[in-house]
Amino acid sequence: FEPMFFALGEPAVRAHEALFEAPVVGRVGRAFVDRQFNQDFYRSREWKQVREYVIVRDNGCDLGIPGYDIHSELLVHHINPMVIDDIIHGEEWILSPEFLITTTQTTHNAIHYGDRSLLAKPMVDRQRGDTKLW
Repeated sequence: FEPMFFALGEPAVRAHEALFEAPVVGRVGRAFVDRQFNQDFYRSREWKQVREYVIVRDNGCDLGIPGYDIHSELLVHHINPMVIDDIIHGEEWILSPEFLITTTQTTHNAIHYGDRSLLAKPMVDRQRGDTKLW
């Protein structure tokens, strides 16, 4: 797999950088602009290609672990946190499968909020005479 460079148009980059230099009034719209850059990235052909590659590589399993198949909405998570500047400057790692992993929404939330109780529990093998319900 050969990731491609996601490039933003020069006017968009200049507009985003201007927000950093703007007075406080100009910063009110920054969250919207950052979200727009983010959404443009996640809608790009390059992201869709690498996302598909990672899902296939991980066999559609949570954290790529066999037996933890994802049967509903799945996400491809950046292992290293990505910021808007990474998108603007076209950091190659943001499209590198080496830094991406397939997760469920629940696992993704556990990672971001540091709540291990959200993670899936390992399956317990049933034994003859076992009367406990897991």
